[in-house]
Amino acid sequence: MAVTQLTAEEAAAWITDGQAVMLGGFIGSVVPESIIRALGDRYGNDASPRDLTLIFAAGQGDGQGRAANHLARPGMVKRVIGGHWGLVPDLQKLALSNEIEAYNLPQGVISHLLRDTAAGKPGTITTTGLGTFVDPRLEGGKINAITREDLVSVLNLNGEEYLFYQRLPVDMAILRGTTADENGNITMEDECLVVENLAAAQAARNQGGKVVVQVKRVVPAGTLDPHSIKIPGIFVDAIVLCHDDGEHMQTFATRFNPDFVGRARAGTQPSGCTVGDSGPDQLDAKTIIARRAAQELTPGAVLNLGIGVPEHIAIVAGKLGMLGRMTLTVEPGAIGGLPASGLDFGASRHPQAIITQDQMFDFYDGGGIDQAFLGLAQCSARGDINVSRFGDKLPGCGGFINISQHAKSLFFCGTFTAAGLEVAVRNGELAILKEGRQNKFVETVEQITFSAARAVQTRQTVRYITERAVFRLEPQGLVLEEIAPGVDLERDILAHMSFTPVMDPGLSLMPAEIFSPRFGQKNTSIAGCG
Repeated sequence: MAVTQLTAEEAAAWITDGQAVMLGGFIGSVVPESIIRALGDRYGNDASPRDLTLIFAAGQGDGQGRAANHLARPGMVKRVIGGHWGLVPDLQKLALSNEIEAYNLPQGVISHLLRDTAAGKPGTITTTGLGTFVDPRLEGGKINAITREDLVSVLNLNGEEYLFYQRLPVDMAILRGTTADENGNITMEDECLVVENLAAAQAARNQGGKVVVQVKRVVPAGTLDPHSIKIPGIFVDAIVLCHDDGEHMQTFATRFNPDFVGRARAGTQPSGCTVGDSGPDQLDAKTIIARRAAQELTPGAVLNLGIGVPEHIAIVAGKLGMLGRMTLTVEPGAIGGLPASGLDFGASRHPQAIITQDQMFDFYDGGGIDQAFLGLAQCSARGDINVSRFGDKLPGCGGFINISQHAKSLFFCGTFTAAGLEVAVRNGELAILKEGRQNKFVETVEQITFSAARAVQTRQTVRYITERAVFRLEPQGLVLEEIAPGVDLERDILAHMSFTPVMDPGLSLMPAEIFSPRFGQKNTSIAGCG
């Protein structure tokens, strides 16, 4: 049966007051921008639809008006259930000013909720989130005072604690693919990710909702390889053919990069698989941290590198010729290759495979990550980490809770202080030229995104790596085990902590080679990046 073809404006008109709308995409990848923009325009013109519930696993946006930011209008949105909030500042404002009900749930949990909702289950049972702000004994994932309904509860099964997340209502799923045939079968050959498109489509269809997919081409029925279909036509109610290339970019930073879908020209070296200049690194704080973290890399390991400082670890590891001996993964689904950064984050150059986001979090939640290197924004005396909320700033947890809670070995990487820190290396010693204005090591964190108590209970290996000190997690709290050469323990470390860490009896200097200008110059190619 031929699928209905709509304009973006006609698709937006399908949505009615009070509906729950699932938005597909990851930052700027696989985002149905033309439909979401048309939906925002419709409300601007007609003040309709009103009181929507928005659902997204990862945040979609660029912080400057695209994707979910189109819908941040008072009266249009009643509730938001989202995994990452960092790139939707206008929605953040509505949430923090108590104008909308708002939840922040783990990204992987939301992707699994879509799948479990599609299967007719009452919700998702998992250990993910125990001991964090998502735990109902703390905040239950609620962002503000007007958000009162409990979406998360504690279950005891066979003597063990779990969290139960309620199923998601999905009246409309707005998704994106590359090619549709006349029967609505969707392929994604030009998309750098698949995300949770199939689960979202099934969740909508099985609850009596509708599915609309933005594509950039339509082909005759029967011409697509059935193995390439990511959303079967039986789940698709309508397609929107996007004629504006600017509203169907591969990411919000890149119109189209064949490297992101593994289609390099024959005979060319994969883009991003060389480190570049083999000269000395600029010995700033990020490079020092990345060098120390790279010394923890294990050959054969499956890795996840977070955004920010952890991204530099791949560069350092490449100069050491180590990346070909490990496999990098990114939570929305890319396996292998070299993860991209900025608004390209989520894509990977020359991935070995791209699976769905819910499948990737199956792997992560089951302990599949050997080593995870994540950001360090705020750390407590007992080792809890906060990366999700700071006063009136609401980045959200994204996939951080899933990744940090289930990785076999975990390394938090970040500068010792924030806001203005300047350092230099002189004769192999670290000098603090200007101290950061904000202390990161505080007695208690504003919000628990990583639970140290849970990590101790599960005997997880955890380290905290900064440019001047390295700590490890023990049952008694944070243990200081290394300091940088040239650093004064009292003046440069303890004076900028709100607590006194446990001192390792074998307290030592960080390895001298980290502070050498010739570190990693021998090998400049990233072997096996493709």
